[in-house]
Amino acid sequence: MQNLLKISIVIPCYRSESTIITVIAEIDCVLQNLGYKYEIVLINDNSPDNVWAIIDNLCSNRKDIIGLNLAKNFGQHSALMAGYRQCSGDYIITMDDDGQTPSDEIKVLINKLEEGFDVVYGKYTERKDNVFRRFGSKVNNYMMEAIIGKPKDVHLTSFYISRKYIIDEICKYQNPYPYIWGLIVRTTHNIANVTINHHTREGGSSGYTLTKLLRLWMNGFTAFSVKPLRIATGFGLLVSIIGFFVTIYTVVDKLLHPDIQAGYSALMSAILIIGGVLMILLGMIGEYIGRIYICINNSPQYVIRDKRNVINREYGDNNE
Repeated sequence: MQNLLKISIVIPCYRSESTIITVIAEIDCVLQNLGYKYEIVLINDNSPDNVWAIIDNLCSNRKDIIGLNLAKNFGQHSALMAGYRQCSGDYIITMDDDGQTPSDEIKVLINKLEEGFDVVYGKYTERKDNVFRRFGSKVNNYMMEAIIGKPKDVHLTSFYISRKYIIDEICKYQNPYPYIWGLIVRTTHNIANVTINHHTREGGSSGYTLTKLLRLWMNGFTAFSVKPLRIATGFGLLVSIIGFFVTIYTVVDKLLHPDIQAGYSALMSAILIIGGVLMILLGMIGEYIGRIYICINNSPQYVIRDKRNVINREYGDNNE
């Protein structure tokens, strides 16, 4: 029986020409068996392989697949923003393009969402990513708790389902440094996890590099909280207090032992430590100011070079 609800599947694509067709086939099988109306939004984040040609061909043969081709590599979260602005479903599911997010678990996400939650993340029983990616995921979750206020019992992954009003609220964000997890936590704390399996990557290589992970973490640090500045202020105050007491100790020690020569090594160490702390603090402040400057200059979240089967929606052309 046809379900009246419509599902939108959003998939950012990068180095996935060998996997994306299989991923689409699995989604088709699952959602057709469940009886849902659905659409699939594929965003090519300027992938160096041939994935856009595959997306273009899929869109030519099917009207329920929307294709977006970004002009350069803007990053996964900017690509998701482009895809979200084309969604018309009641529920929006975000998935990876490498086959590791299990399409057969979509019903589990839907069932949990219908218990009354706004967003449901899949929590993997065992991650099949490489060590580098698993480490990045752990750091991101710790950072979200400490800086942005993520509920401690919620684990964030790239496989999740959201209600349409959550996505509509996220799409109001126009600045060039989107951080989807931060936008979701800023919108709602009515978030849950469901335990699912994690598949082994079918082919290709992960698009995440150390540089991209650091850039993503910096977005989270600077876009939704001033806590890093407060931490920096507290750290600077701590160093100042330590320096004050060290100065007192040095003066008293010199008065009590006049024959002690001034310590060149100790002096240089103190200068280097204090100088390093000051440079870190200035760098943190500079990062905030630089991002403010870029936002004021209206740098785009993304630029769409080509699009297929797109119906202009409320946010459809904001960044084209």
